[in-house]
Amino acid sequence: MKISIHTDKPYDVLVENGALDRAGEYIRPLFQPGSQAMIISETNVFPLYGERLTKSLAGAGFKVSSCVFEAGEPQKQLSTVMQMYEAMAEKGFTRSDFIVTLGGGVAGDMGGFAAATFLRGIDFVQVPTSLLAQVDASVGGKTGVDLPFGKNLVGAFHQPRMVISDPETLHTLPDEYFADGMGEVIKYGCIMDADLFGRLERGEVIDRLEETICRCVECKKILVEEDTTDKGRRMILNFGHTFGHALEKLQNFSGLSHGLAVGIGMVMAAEVGESLGVTASGTAERIRRVLKSYEMPTETDFEFTQVMEATALDKKSFGKQLNLILLKQIGDCVIHPIDRSYLVLRYKIAAEQARRKQ
Repeated sequence: MKISIHTDKPYDVLVENGALDRAGEYIRPLFQPGSQAMIISETNVFPLYGERLTKSLAGAGFKVSSCVFEAGEPQKQLSTVMQMYEAMAEKGFTRSDFIVTLGGGVAGDMGGFAAATFLRGIDFVQVPTSLLAQVDASVGGKTGVDLPFGKNLVGAFHQPRMVISDPETLHTLPDEYFADGMGEVIKYGCIMDADLFGRLERGEVIDRLEETICRCVECKKILVEEDTTDKGRRMILNFGHTFGHALEKLQNFSGLSHGLAVGIGMVMAAEVGESLGVTASGTAERIRRVLKSYEMPTETDFEFTQVMEATALDKKSFGKQLNLILLKQIGDCVIHPIDRSYLVLRYKIAAEQARRKQ
């Protein structure tokens, strides 16, 4: 299936079994014959798919090289991007050349950031191989790296020329990485697609992965086209992320994975929303049950005050006020400005109410 994203630089998202081996064919019309292509990938992905992608790109007439970094969120930093700059400089890259990111969200974010900033901007193509990247991270043009004091604090908006998603690459994902991606799938059901959430509750999405990926991309397409730079309604994509990113930071980006942290963050946000009277009663429990059905955690040992302190540099913060994404009900959400100190108070009330129900 092809989904067209109409930003200032339109591009297509292809979701197709076997697309990895046809990547060169799909990319060929976008670049000059003989252009250089650098595959940027991670150590747990390149051995699986690097040779196939290299063969496909070379077969389309591109000169192919690669830059492979150590896998993991802790590598998502400026020093790793510097390795990419050095690799491109050594190959004499010009603005007619391009990057192809191969891997999960970390590879896509960093490779895209390298593309956005090398020579003040070159093109790149996303070839996501994780569920999280295929349903979310590869679409929308957000690129960047983490800093020690916050996640994704340095970055740029830089739309890819194309996204090529091959659902067959998901068959090699370890269970924990698949669960990681399910966090983002559940998010889309929560914020925009009540029918998708119902399918999640009934356990109907695993056997229909291609359809599930497309539904998530179509949700994101609506928001990206409406709000390219994430200053308006597109912020609803961050449901669960304010608390989730804080949990990642509290564990130095080496404990909970992104999707699992966001899952806990969604429960926390729903509990706050119920306490405020914004979110329909019982919503947090529905989210909790779905997360558990995919063997994902639903709570943290950190105190809420610790989590709030870790949100100090959240990109949705404005002084003491935080634009928190809350659900009205499953499939419908709102951007809710709230004072940080009041939020701490309301969460304590919500936690006490939850304990009494138990």
